[in-house]
Amino acid sequence: MRFTKMHGIGNDYVYVNCFEESLTNVDLPELSRRVSQQHFGIGADGLILIMPSTIADFRMRVFNNDGSEARNCGNGLRCVSKYVFDHGLTKETSFTIETNGGIVTPVVHIGADGKVEKVTVDMGKPRLLRGQIPMTGDPDTKAIGEQVQINGRTLTFTAVSMGNPHVVILTDKISEEEVTTYGPLLEKHALFPERANIEFISVNTPSDITFRVWERGSGVTLACGTGACAALVAAVLEGKAERMATIHLLGGDLQIEWREADQHVYMTGAAAEVFAGEYFGALPLLDQ
Repeated sequence: MRFTKMHGIGNDYVYVNCFEESLTNVDLPELSRRVSQQHFGIGADGLILIMPSTIADFRMRVFNNDGSEARNCGNGLRCVSKYVFDHGLTKETSFTIETNGGIVTPVVHIGADGKVEKVTVDMGKPRLLRGQIPMTGDPDTKAIGEQVQINGRTLTFTAVSMGNPHVVILTDKISEEEVTTYGPLLEKHALFPERANIEFISVNTPSDITFRVWERGSGVTLACGTGACAALVAAVLEGKAERMATIHLLGGDLQIEWREADQHVYMTGAAAEVFAGEYFGALPLLDQ
């Protein structure tokens, strides 16, 4: 199986071009677990498939390193956008990508070398109702500044879906211990029947936010694009931020804008190709 290793500000995945590679009858969750291993595989936050679509120009499927399938991935979208343009699958600078969380529209920004330097993705409207996230409670109500008790501590959060579920916690100062302690507990909390991505953010100024994430199915990662979008939305809803801000993630910065005109969230950031290769491990097959 040929693959390409790419990352969006440190959020790295193994990308497979399914216009050329056939993964029919392959156990994709198990394949993701195998290739994601640092010492026995390629090493990544997961596996992303670039596929044909019947409703968009391309389709993206995302598998976390624990084998679970994600509905969306902002950093993955930017990398897929770079891949399809740089590798000649499209000549257009704007196109559509189908995800399990809906169809999104990226715009690629071309550098002096003729390759994609940055990508802006229209991530659509944030979904704020409990039933859309999903979380328990009245499905037609929102969870903004809501409180939950964890290990004797009261945490205040805002829940946002950007095609996948996010729980955003505003804090004065983010600690690694806080992320690794409360992240996994909240990810699997009974409030979130499909689990959730957990973001911890500190608002430095209304247009400058520090961000850390515990990703559903992957744990601590260097970046989460949909999480950065959810972080800005939550900060705006809680009256702490403006509608455009720079989000500082461990792997780099993203520019996020929640436009008032159309209520869509726009994410702009870099994407990079690291290397390409061929995976010689046995592909795990589905039971026949």
